[in-house]
Amino acid sequence: MKIGIIGSGGLGSNVARVLAKKGISATISNSRGPASLAALVAELGPSIKAGTVAEAASADIVLMAVRWESLPEVLSGMPAWNGRIVIDGTNPVEFLDPNAPKDPTNPLADWGIKAIDLGGKPSSTVFRELVPGARVVKALNHLDVNVLNQAEVSGGTRVQFFSGDDATAKAEVGKLLEAMGYVAVDLGTLDVGGTLAQLPFGPLAGINFIKI
Repeated sequence: MKIGIIGSGGLGSNVARVLAKKGISATISNSRGPASLAALVAELGPSIKAGTVAEAASADIVLMAVRWESLPEVLSGMPAWNGRIVIDGTNPVEFLDPNAPKDPTNPLADWGIKAIDLGGKPSSTVFRELVPGARVVKALNHLDVNVLNQAEVSGGTRVQFFSGDDATAKAEVGKLLEAMGYVAVDLGTLDVGGTLAQLPFGPLAGINFIKI
């Protein structure tokens, strides 16, 4: 099972670190090209290689780890997904300029983000429309990216939620999460589970469950 990661920011790089720690092979990519990832792949070792976005997108399981506002541009030139699994690790938030004055009407200003209005739609519903033909599973989005490479913590194992509409795709992602060292918890369909774990306002967003 080949794994591709599109995006090398906090989410993509930390997921790559978890995979490397477990000896799981993956191709990581970004918009700047493989050469820009030389230091990261040198740090991570031989199981993680740098590739183009097209190479990462051709994997059996593809993690989308880019900012929400970048999704239309990143996904516009993709080849047909043909039933491959795409993990939606995104959240509908805008990252704010830290030097800009804080908007007193924005309840998330202190966290440096602003919620993006999707007209009441769950973010994975919108995401699913951008990847026609893919089997979408929502995962790896509900926690601070900086804790992702700490699967074992406080004497227990960190929980990762996942949801989707295709049972086989969910089973594959659940197995991958377990192989990465997490406890994988199925939240059901995309429209139900994705909404529960969606940052910033999902009731399970940011809640750090540990199985003891």
